[in-house]
Amino acid sequence: MVSSRIALKRVYDEPSDPNGFRVLVDRLWPRGLTKAAAHIDLWLRDLAPSNDLRKWYHAHPEHWKEFRQKYLAELHSPAAEKALQQLYDILDSERAVTLLFASKQTAQNNATVLKEFVEGMKKPPKGTGDQRARAQKRRRM
Repeated sequence: MVSSRIALKRVYDEPSDPNGFRVLVDRLWPRGLTKAAAHIDLWLRDLAPSNDLRKWYHAHPEHWKEFRQKYLAELHSPAAEKALQQLYDILDSERAVTLLFASKQTAQNNATVLKEFVEGMKKPPKGTGDQRARAQKRRRM
């Protein structure tokens, strides 16, 4: 099952062995962090909210539900679909995956929405459903 294999972690927190494959899912590189210190295996910036949505939510964190809806809608873009497929491929090949984010909001950020989305709480974007279903079927075998 995918859910036990996806973890969430602030990119500023110290990496550990159980983190597995580490994927940064923010639009911007984390402030003050070098690539060597970040221990990031892949940066999927196209899975992050748009700059406009990111800035809006930063100014209005009390609008979590609206941010979540808008971000889920953005995951239907062609660039996000391509990045989602990369993430599904990684989940197919790696035992553990950690989605990394920079936000100080550990419970309400784009990575938490993305994890729920990938775990199946939301329908995948058009064009990724068949591939995702096949990937889940292969995992069960």
